[in-house]
Amino acid sequence: MIDAPADNHTEKAPARLALGLSYVGTHFHGWQTQTSGRAVEDHLRLALTRFMGEPSPDLVCAGRTDAGVHAAMQVVHFDTSIDRDEFSWIRGLNRYLPGDMSIHWAKPVAADFHARFSAVTRRYAYVVRESPIRPSLDRNRVGWCFRPLNHAAMLDAASRLVGTHDFSSFRAAQCQAKSPIRNLLKADVSRSGIYWRFDFEANAFLHHMIRNILGCLIAVGNGTRPATWVDDLIAAKSRALAAPTFAPDGLYFIGPTYNQADSITLRTDAHDWIDLMVAPT
Repeated sequence: MIDAPADNHTEKAPARLALGLSYVGTHFHGWQTQTSGRAVEDHLRLALTRFMGEPSPDLVCAGRTDAGVHAAMQVVHFDTSIDRDEFSWIRGLNRYLPGDMSIHWAKPVAADFHARFSAVTRRYAYVVRESPIRPSLDRNRVGWCFRPLNHAAMLDAASRLVGTHDFSSFRAAQCQAKSPIRNLLKADVSRSGIYWRFDFEANAFLHHMIRNILGCLIAVGNGTRPATWVDDLIAAKSRALAAPTFAPDGLYFIGPTYNQADSITLRTDAHDWIDLMVAPT
């Protein structure tokens, strides 16, 4: 059943609208719509349907996230003939979204803007807790490693991944990408107290690529493997030789970047919370 729109609206020729949203991925089955109806896309489509008073338009996102993965700024675009001011979209959609999702901004964009294909890069961050005690208050928001980690070794290993490589050793078996070649622009490791932060930026990522990379960096950090092992994995092009896939807990889609002409906000207040987790001490 479709609810009546939250406010009166007018219609015009279809135009393209972009949204910036954040979500805690713990209870969602990833971004892409599922038969269970428990994907992020399912909830956003339902909110749009109820707010607009008509079936939701097709949605395109900047980057599909796996089950359990969080987002500080997912960008979505769709076409609509409904003419509303930006704050009405924010207020209206948040009224119908679950509490672990929020729309941060809404803005008209050019007709040729594409949330996925217009993205120049995509950025992710992993927050990992190093402690003999498992997470409790920060459960699901951080990954967990109970063994001490070596900063210098992980930085060395991460630096070997930067550049254009065949990342076959770091892609999921079910990855559907046509090519395993990706350009990893950034792989950084920082620490604050018991929390580690791993930052990655690339033109695009393969399925489970970051989770598989992190499993390898953790193996290097705890002394199981040397940093040079990463070179061997790149050369081998075999997923079977790499470390197990790390849990999605603590993985955040920081967001895409776009050309300046697109005027897309690259930060929401959700980033502030992630930064606070690993603030300098």
